[in-house]
Amino acid sequence: MNLHEYQAKEILCKHGVAVPYGILASTPNEAQEAALKIEQVSNSKYWVVKAQIHAGGRGKGGGVKVAKSIEEVRELANAMIGMQLITHQTGPEGKRVSKVLVTEDVYFKGEDPLKELYLSILLDRKERKNVVVYSTEGGVDIEEVASRSPERIFKEIIEPIGLQDYQIRKIAFKLGLSGDTIKYFANFLKAAYDAYLSSDASLVEVNPLLKAADGRIIAVDAKMVIDDNALYRKPSVAACRDMDEEDPYEVEASACNLNFIKLDGDVGCMVNGAGLAMATMDIIKHSGGAPANFLDVGGGANATSVEAGFRIILKDPNVKAILVNIFGGIVRCDRVALGIVSAYKEIGSVGIPVIVRLQGTNAVDGKRILDESGLKVQAAISLLDAANLVKYAVV
Repeated sequence: MNLHEYQAKEILCKHGVAVPYGILASTPNEAQEAALKIEQVSNSKYWVVKAQIHAGGRGKGGGVKVAKSIEEVRELANAMIGMQLITHQTGPEGKRVSKVLVTEDVYFKGEDPLKELYLSILLDRKERKNVVVYSTEGGVDIEEVASRSPERIFKEIIEPIGLQDYQIRKIAFKLGLSGDTIKYFANFLKAAYDAYLSSDASLVEVNPLLKAADGRIIAVDAKMVIDDNALYRKPSVAACRDMDEEDPYEVEASACNLNFIKLDGDVGCMVNGAGLAMATMDIIKHSGGAPANFLDVGGGANATSVEAGFRIILKDPNVKAILVNIFGGIVRCDRVALGIVSAYKEIGSVGIPVIVRLQGTNAVDGKRILDESGLKVQAAISLLDAANLVKYAVV
């Protein structure tokens, strides 16, 4: 589960990470009031207005602006709230901005020059351990640094015993830090790692991580991704979920305990098991088609979940055919067949070809149910046959 910047900063701040003082605003008036309060608390002469969406690259897309007056804060908030912000991570359709974060500007001048760094904590699945990824080249172009100069990106593997002081010093030295700044950095990294572990996060990313003129280490921007499997034991974190930022099809599927990812093809897929779902999409692509979704109804599929899957698939106007591919192991094929019949009855005329392949437990009973239903459903024996039927159906 992705968190907004302001939510990630709230969690980091609770664990002792220094972040710019900021206030969330949903209207231009609220943004102006926030700027006035920030001025009183931090004596900041400039403010930063930041669009809150689940995507990176907001600065390049016009979603991060510096205001030099209270009135300008209001003007920027008025322009951002309601806009469709397009970045390299949103796709051409962009994402609608419903709120902005107004923060103090921490980029003040001093004798010691400012320095933008990059740091993230995440799980290295190959090593099966947590890892700190860091670089001296922080800022908006970190992706280009990773692509063009990978030698500037460093990694520090954290053993199960936990983050050690010598590792913190090693990271600090490679980042070019010295003096009291190393103490600030040590406090920051320990706090950030504690936030990562206690929140059951799969990613904490701070970019840029600012070495301020007075030597302080400040998380100017922050991103957190929480492990979905741990949300049941983190109700306060689960409450941060923003449904408006998620695909509506995926939200509905999640409510029905279905694993669904929308794609851009025209063949709707309903399969039980992630591996079989991947193989089904591969064979559809191999046959010249294009899958419109990944939909895994799971091992406990029944008539209700199959009907819900049909409803979700049929909401996509691009779908021209549906392929149901069920291997009956734990799930029973006759239950899936009953779900298909029920879906037809509840939804009415489906209007597009439906190809069904049932193999395994009670497959014969499942085929009999479909045959006796009178529905216009095409049966397939092999997966390749099913894919070819779909291919001809969408031509």
